[in-house]
Amino acid sequence: MLSPASLSATPAASPPFRDCLAGLLAEGPITCLITDAFWHFSQSVSEGFGIPRIVLRTSSISSFLAYDAFPVLQEKGYLPKQGSQLQSPVVELPPLQVKDLPTFTTKDPEKFYELFSNMMKQTKASSGLIWNTFSELEESALTQSRKQFPIPNFPIGPFHNSFPASSSSPLAQDRSSISWLNTQKPKSVLYMSFGSIVKIDGNDFKEMAWGLANSMQPFLWVVRPGLVRGSEWLESLPSGFLEKIEDKGAIVKWAPQQEVLAHFAVGGFWTHNGWNSTLESICEGVPMICSPCFGDQLVNAKYVSDVWEIGLRFEKGVERGEVERGIRRVMLEREGEEMRERISCLKEKADVCLKEGGSSYQYLEDLISYILSF
Repeated sequence: MLSPASLSATPAASPPFRDCLAGLLAEGPITCLITDAFWHFSQSVSEGFGIPRIVLRTSSISSFLAYDAFPVLQEKGYLPKQGSQLQSPVVELPPLQVKDLPTFTTKDPEKFYELFSNMMKQTKASSGLIWNTFSELEESALTQSRKQFPIPNFPIGPFHNSFPASSSSPLAQDRSSISWLNTQKPKSVLYMSFGSIVKIDGNDFKEMAWGLANSMQPFLWVVRPGLVRGSEWLESLPSGFLEKIEDKGAIVKWAPQQEVLAHFAVGGFWTHNGWNSTLESICEGVPMICSPCFGDQLVNAKYVSDVWEIGLRFEKGVERGEVERGIRRVMLEREGEEMRERISCLKEKADVCLKEGGSSYQYLEDLISYILSF
């Protein structure tokens, strides 16, 4: 199985990929090729060798369907987004509003949309689709995917529940975060992490900090170096913040996220809603505060807050008063307890789906049989 990390998903990658595959074929037969959807060029290469290709997609099904709709969204005037339309429903993609559509910053929009067009075209030409999700979570999206991608669909996730956490973290994990959590009360700590790519503005960082301090809730905050634009690490923290929080919080550069979310002391997760983080939170039954920035994060946040109702989103941006109220809603109020009850039900379904007889277990069996049939 090949991932998109080591090659650029452009036509220039096709010749070296073909040479590599030819070398592997010289050593023995290859039954099937599994590549990420962004490696659209690998479809023609696999066809040239007479090898069936199955597409692997690690995002949510719902966000992938939004990508597939890009041509229609452009034609209907939803994209590029206009400020006056942000609250308008996207009738072609319920329950999304214009503000929820995947957004990317690019200097070459035409090339960007061409990439997604090629990705969708070649996915539909492939022999199957593997999803990092489970059918009970995205049942309606899975049904729609089978219509738009009339090839075998295999939702066999959540992947992270079947394999140990990746050792390819961008930073060394700070184990002191676990020691600190061990001293806290059950479900009292808000865990905050915005992934390995997201960057935030200094003013938003300050508003987050003051909202957090004013909430008086214990917190574990992952502030990776470079998270704040123009800042190396913590120099953008507002004056007086550390004195106000005293010993209520811990700030680290990186943390073992799966272990943190599974910890008895963690009661909420403030996240950028990357799909991996969203799934990890669901699998540990931790309700979310959503701060999506780009891409599929926007779609994921919509489903977390409005469809599954297992989190909330700051609709007016990051402002200290709203941050304080949001944290209290999730961590202390009945609303947060109701979120916790709903996400606990999803957690149970995620646990069951991977066991013998569960949906993901059976789809994996079907995938194995399908590959063996080639």
